[in-house]
Amino acid sequence: MKKVTKKLYLNQKNIKYGVLMKIGIVISTNDPEEIWNAFRFGNEALKANHAVKVFLVNKGVEAENVSSSKFEVKEQMDSFLGNKGELLAKGELLACGTCMNARLKESSSYYEIASMKDLLTIVEESDEVLTFG
Repeated sequence: MKKVTKKLYLNQKNIKYGVLMKIGIVISTNDPEEIWNAFRFGNEALKANHAVKVFLVNKGVEAENVSSSKFEVKEQMDSFLGNKGELLAKGELLACGTCMNARLKESSSYYEIASMKDLLTIVEESDEVLTFG
């Protein structure tokens, strides 16, 4: 499993254009609508020049496998990670390693494996933390 290395909260594009707030988002559900809305919010925050980190915990680590004909979760995740080239800055996405292990998931192309210590760092560094789920 890939472990998170210490990273700056802000990426180069955030620094270049000036960040307004640091926002942490915690997703703990596998409900497609809630995940979709969490990433929609994250994308809007990035467009408004905020730095955003998302931490997946509990059932939230299943986000990349959630499918719905009504809620395009992967499209929102791709946009958040900068895979669609729409945003000036991209968000950072982490997932609880213990929660992944409990679901027999070893890795993901969407997020880095993290720990509760990493979640604590997000909470400590963020101006605001929102939870979904």
